[in-house]
Amino acid sequence: MEINELSIHEKIGQMIIIGMDTNYITDRIKTMITKYKIGGIILYRKNFTTYDKMLELIQQLKDLNRVNKIPLFIAIDQEGGRVNRMPKEIQNLPSANKIALQNDEELVKKSAQLTGKLLKNSGFNLNFAPVLDIKNFSNEHAIGDRCFGNDKETVAKYGIITMKSLQEQGVIPVVKHFPGHGATNKDSHYFLPIINKKFKDLENEDMYPFEQAINNGADCLLVGHLLIKHITGFRPASLSRKFISRYIRKKYKYNGLVFTDDLKMRAIKFLYGSINSVVKAFKAGNDIIIFRFNKDEEKNAIEKVVKLTLSGKIKESRINRSVRRIINLKEKYNLSDNMPEENIDIDDFNNEILQIREKCGL
Repeated sequence: MEINELSIHEKIGQMIIIGMDTNYITDRIKTMITKYKIGGIILYRKNFTTYDKMLELIQQLKDLNRVNKIPLFIAIDQEGGRVNRMPKEIQNLPSANKIALQNDEELVKKSAQLTGKLLKNSGFNLNFAPVLDIKNFSNEHAIGDRCFGNDKETVAKYGIITMKSLQEQGVIPVVKHFPGHGATNKDSHYFLPIINKKFKDLENEDMYPFEQAINNGADCLLVGHLLIKHITGFRPASLSRKFISRYIRKKYKYNGLVFTDDLKMRAIKFLYGSINSVVKAFKAGNDIIIFRFNKDEEKNAIEKVVKLTLSGKIKESRINRSVRRIINLKEKYNLSDNMPEENIDIDDFNNEILQIREKCGL
């Protein structure tokens, strides 16, 4: 796919992933796919009741997108433990921390391979995992047992194993939440966490697993809604052009995709509003912007970005760089709007998960 074949609307659409509120295709979803040419959809457990219904919904989304030139990202947060988006027929893998505590690299690899196989054979192609935050808090924290451990070496080692295992299964991993949610005890779903660490300490500790992941071929990096004292000013890292340019693109020479965390989170929507937060996310240099607003807010946000691009206030060359990265990644993983030829055997799959759960004492 050549970028000059795409209109401004198509380019900007590719940079957007939205969530769904229902377990069926609404007019909002149809419009966002067929008119605004969005790049992807993220699904949650609330969007389906059974495994068959999940497959049916993914098929419908892919079918809707056939009018477009570029296949959809069908995304999910499937970490295991308490972040489990699968229907109830599928047994749940243990959390990252529970698996890591067994000190068994093969167990980490097997768990990630099963997740990748499940997602790939169900029609997903992008997973918001692994978590590369460092565990500096109790299991009840917003991140808690979603972390692999409380030291940077353990997190980097098991995180990279998980990332590579997903890649090998044909699922694109998105490592998160850069520069490290472990550096704050606030939950960015509700508040704007402030990182008070000295930046050198943040680089040496919390950012270390992400640096190692980048050096090992990370395709995608999700930036958290985290305000870093003396670095990002009054904006979170996710909306800071200075931070994304200086500390992701230049320092790490990273040319993969940069994702925002979800802009619907209360702190972001309260501080900036829906339309303004989307505009700021584009201006900051993110490649993929994630949100779920009402249909009018979404349309108005997209049209505002289109208008700013046509007027030159957002440079089209900046949009083009992001869209090239997106197209290259979709081509690298041979993304398609066809469903997989074979789905998983649920009984066999559950037996393998139960073996892992047993090894973890569950």
